[in-house]
Amino acid sequence: MLNWYLQNGRDSDVVISTRIRLARNVKDIPFPMHSKKTESEMMLNKIEAITPNIGYGLKMIRLSKMDNLTRLSLIEKHLISPDFALDKDETSAILLNEEENICIMINEEDHLRIQVLSAGLELEQSLALAVEIDEKIAGLLNYAFSDKYGFLTACPTNVGTGLRASIMVHLPALTLTGNTKKVLEAVNNLGMNIRGVYGEGSKPQGDIYQISNKQSLGISEEEIIKNLKAITEKVIEQERLARKYLGKEQIELEDRVYRAYGILVNARKITSEEVKELLSNVKLGTDMGIIHELNDKKVNELSLYTKPANLQKYIGKELNSEIRDIKRAEVIRQIVNKE
Repeated sequence: MLNWYLQNGRDSDVVISTRIRLARNVKDIPFPMHSKKTESEMMLNKIEAITPNIGYGLKMIRLSKMDNLTRLSLIEKHLISPDFALDKDETSAILLNEEENICIMINEEDHLRIQVLSAGLELEQSLALAVEIDEKIAGLLNYAFSDKYGFLTACPTNVGTGLRASIMVHLPALTLTGNTKKVLEAVNNLGMNIRGVYGEGSKPQGDIYQISNKQSLGISEEEIIKNLKAITEKVIEQERLARKYLGKEQIELEDRVYRAYGILVNARKITSEEVKELLSNVKLGTDMGIIHELNDKKVNELSLYTKPANLQKYIGKELNSEIRDIKRAEVIRQIVNKE
């Protein structure tokens, strides 16, 4: 089965992915940042014991058993957070299924971070699956819950529903028309966070932004999803209008996207940062029907397998940065030219 990050979904010309994350803690065990090693180990053992009953083909993988390359590849796939990946504690682990659309982080900031990921705009379906998994776990563990505040979490901003819903969007046309700042400010004023690719503290890369809810207390999961969807649809509309405007100067747009395509497929040495910028224009050209040499699947493969860790996983060995840049150019040509 094709992993979610190599697929396309609804509105995939603008929306790259959807992620639903539920923060949960177990009653009578201190939050991970305040727990002793024995308490964290107890938490991990509890999860390990109930994993077969959760289902979905989930398997536990301890971070201490992972090599650094695998950890970094999971960050690049947005399955684990950078801070969590750096954790060398033997009590940190994930539950992961084969399709990699379900990933539960154990003993991160909270005891459990239940994540469901999808290609394209799939908020309702992703929430439904996350809630289904959450209810199964709730039947097996006693969650820390307050009748007044809702689910109790390590960070006050997650108290209540514990839900963080986020959408990854690709906004190259808004960037080219100089309207990105205006749209991002509007999103922020409507009660949503807008950040870089890897969330809080990260910068946008390749015209990709992450939109997520700010509020989780005093509002239902359904309301959060409804609000985020409405705002995302407005952003999609603005990006498509900007693309239509760019399309009026067809030769200029064709020149831009094909120049990017030409460098991308003919370079003999290329950095991951260069790929991100070039691929932003190439994806725009592919989505607008200008570039016919690529399809959506190849664009998704180029996006994933040119990232440092996943490039090395694709090749099957660790490489220094200079060799990586040479091999990256080779892998790009392999992906572009394969049938």
